[in-house]
Amino acid sequence: MNNSLALLSIVFVPVIGAFLLPLAGYIHKYLRNAAAFILVSVSLLLSIKLIPQVLSGTIINVSQAMPLGFNLMLVLFLGAMMGIVFSSNLILLYLFWEITGIVSWRLIGFFRGQKDVLMADKAFLITVFGAVVMLLGFISLYAQTGSFDLAVIKEVLKNQPLSNLTVFLILAGILSKSATLPFHTWLPDAGVAPSPVTALLHAAVLVKIGVYVFARLFVATFAIAPDAHTIVTIIALASTIISAGAALIETDLKRIIAYSTVSQIGFIFLGLASGNMIGIVGGLLYILMHGIAKAGLFLCAGIVEQNTHTKDITKMGGLIRTMPWTAVSFLFCSLSVMGIPPFGGFFSKYLVFMGSIQNKDFVVTGFFLLGAFLTIIYLLRIFKLIFLGEIQILAKEGSKVMVFSVVLLAVLSLAGGIFINYPAQFAEAAALQMLGTVK
Repeated sequence: MNNSLALLSIVFVPVIGAFLLPLAGYIHKYLRNAAAFILVSVSLLLSIKLIPQVLSGTIINVSQAMPLGFNLMLVLFLGAMMGIVFSSNLILLYLFWEITGIVSWRLIGFFRGQKDVLMADKAFLITVFGAVVMLLGFISLYAQTGSFDLAVIKEVLKNQPLSNLTVFLILAGILSKSATLPFHTWLPDAGVAPSPVTALLHAAVLVKIGVYVFARLFVATFAIAPDAHTIVTIIALASTIISAGAALIETDLKRIIAYSTVSQIGFIFLGLASGNMIGIVGGLLYILMHGIAKAGLFLCAGIVEQNTHTKDITKMGGLIRTMPWTAVSFLFCSLSVMGIPPFGGFFSKYLVFMGSIQNKDFVVTGFFLLGAFLTIIYLLRIFKLIFLGEIQILAKEGSKVMVFSVVLLAVLSLAGGIFINYPAQFAEAAALQMLGTVK
């Protein structure tokens, strides 16, 4: 299979298959589940096939010219998320961005209760509002450069600065999607969704879109004024500290983990906004390591909630005796998020701090160290109240599938640190390409 056909398959296998899954579900739910697994696996395997070409710097392009400067380029597409990741046209990026908002709205309101729908509507309105503002920024960028194509924009902006208004408008959309202060309130409320959904939204996909687009635009495509980077860092710092404080006093398990996500996103912004090699590599590694560990925490929370029928951590205790696999998995994932060696989260957090120190931002680094310390406190608080002490609720261990999932993520959190050289090589290659595009 040639590269172009592989790209098209990566795009259309999951997209078309998504509309066929309900039909498979009418036949049997196991057929639907098996079909979903096959669709995702096909896209994954074909994406892996293209890794050598991507790392070598080869541009793989499938395009069709369209009027008014719009063109179809769809690369390594797995749902709207992958469309965002690899769109080279700002209008396509915006369209995929909005698709993720629609899908997440439906997922957050999965149970369709009044509260569920209300929280889903809140998330939808905040993120869509930010997306519309971001679209205005893209239009402003078009007015300045005459193109929506990132390659053309990059060339044009080599000789002229980007307007502050454009930067502000695009940042508003990025901050809303990444649940960063002051747009962060929708993410803790999204905890009404099923735990696999919250793991997907909080850890792996939705909130990481914002930091990815920040890296794609403000690091890899065009340079912005140092003052803008400073503003991003200050916003990220405020988001980190305030959300960590909220996690310290919250008693709802999933809301605590959600506030933790908001707090940790700030560290990613710190690394990417540093503008230097060390910080950018740390920010990219942070996306990976946090995604693995935080997914594990949410799935552990789902097991606890399902078997205790509560999310109130003050009503739990002693569950390590009846749920040892879940407890140890929760601990391992927590240690990675805390940044404790030898877990993967340690190396990403260390590099982010080193990038900040390299810029001599000692005050900022100090406040982020405070945020890291608060992370340790609230995660240990959760573990103590849920798994240690006297048993308050009789609960059994999760199913074999559930336990396998959280144990796998816990092992990956540890393996990510022990074998850090492998993901670090990918992050370094990506950072080199990013910095090379703006020099």
